[in-house]
Formats: sequence, structure tokens, C-alpha cells
Amino acid sequence: MTVPAGPTDIVDAHHHLWVRARHPQPWIDPATMAAIDADFTAADLDRVARDAGVTQTVLVQANSTEAETVDLLGVAADSPLVCGVVGWLDLTADDVPDRVARLRAARGGERLVGVRYSVQDEPDPTFLDRADVRRAIAAVGAAGLAFDLLVRQHQLAAASRVARDLPEVRFVLDHLGKPALGGADLGGWARDLRALAASANTTAKLSGLVTEVGHSPWTPEDLRPAVEHALDAFGPDRLMFGSDWPVCLLASSYPRWVDTLAGLLDPLDPDGRAAIWRHTARRVYRLEAS
Repeated sequence: MTVPAGPTDIVDAHHHLWVRARHPQPWIDPATMAAIDADFTAADLDRVARDAGVTQTVLVQANSTEAETVDLLGVAADSPLVCGVVGWLDLTADDVPDRVARLRAARGGERLVGVRYSVQDEPDPTFLDRADVRRAIAAVGAAGLAFDLLVRQHQLAAASRVARDLPEVRFVLDHLGKPALGGADLGGWARDLRALAASANTTAKLSGLVTEVGHSPWTPEDLRPAVEHALDAFGPDRLMFGSDWPVCLLASSYPRWVDTLAGLLDPLDPDGRAAIWRHTARRVYRLEAS
């Protein structure tokens, strides 16, 4: 495997871990998601990530409970690889600062680097415009944490508004807003992506793309338009690599996604590639270099 610009110093800014007996994952359909209908632990991650040249990771919540976040912080405390955790908080709660403080007091709490809420599951496309939600996001930013935007295309407009109106918060778009890939018209999504990128406090993850291709098998050409639109909108200094492992296993192995993205990024200069592979994630999530 050949990864340009530092194959032994990659930061994986987006992956998950879960043990279902402790934290069920009801979104996993065994009939259609057999590849991830299993437990995935830090030891499993270590085997696949280190072989791909990864030296640091950011562990992202998958279950919408603070209890899972506490457990993920404990995993990070014991892992030399997991350097940050993006946890879950209820954005409709009126005591977000206190909730952040409780998470930070937990074992491994110093590894809390961000918060994510599953906005994609909210039926209201203007959920991010709500006053209580905005107060919660502002509190996340005031605590020095990044806020991960888990949204779909129809929610990107609201994401753009909240990023514009809360310039003090560091916003990270997960999975580029989940564009429909594999031949779909990306014009509307690309316009919405550029609108979000117009706010300098936003960054985005090149993650979760292989599972958005509407057919199998996929090729790098199915992903190229989305990656090129992201580069045009954000530039390399505001993009970061994420594996979305183990969810990526629905469509790709870990090394195949790394190899594919490396090929798509090959036209960039070394500084641009280095930004995406490691520097952006370290800056935005305030990770210390390994």
C-alpha cells in the first residue's frame, strides 16, 4: 500500500467502536448489515489501523447516550491510539455546561474533544435553527470542544446558518453531508457544501463516502466528484481523513479506503496531502502530535 505524504503518520478523524451487550446499536439491520453486526473493540481497531499507517484516531459516538460516551472515554484512556473522543450530548437539555463538566470528570475525560448529535434523524430540517439547540451548541464551543455536524443534504442549509451565526464554534461536517454518489446529480449538494464552507469556522471529513454509493461494486471514479467538490469548497487545510470504520466495512475494507483516497489526493502537493492526512484533524480537535 502506498499513501503519499506520510504513510506512518495518519490521523483517522472518524471511527467507531461498540460492544452491543453494553450499548445496543438498534440502527444495525442484521439482514442488510451483516458485515458490522458484531462487536468492534480497540484491539480490533489497532490491528487494522496501524497496518494502514495510522498513528492517532478520534473515536466518535454511535449510541445517543452519555453512558456510551463515558465508556468511550475509558477506552481512550487505555488506548495509545485513540487520542480524542467525540461524544454525545442532548442538545435540547438546558444544562449542557454541567453535562460537559461531568464527562470531563470521568476517567479519560481529558480526551473529550468534541460533541455530536444525530441531526440526520431529526424530521425537522430546521432543527439547528432552534434557540435551545443553538444555546447548547454555543455552550459546547465555549467549553473548547468542536461540534460534529451529522446531517444530510436537506439539512445543510440549516447547518450553514448555525455555523455563520456561531462563529466562535468549530464545526466539523461528517461524511460531507452524505451526498448521493454513483451517478447522481451532485449540483444541489455542491452548492449547499460551498455555502457551508463560506464560514471559516467549518471543516469537513473525507469519510463515509463508500457507503453512499448507490451500487456495488464501486470504483474510485464514483467518489472522485465528491472529493473534488470538497477540495474546491474547503481546500486541503480544512479537510481531514476519516475511515468511518467499521461502518465502512459495508462497502470497503479499511486499507482499500485509505488506498482509494490516497489515489484521489495524489494531484495535491505534499503540504495539501499532509493537511488532510493529519494536520487538519490535529488542529481542529486540538490533538497533540504522536
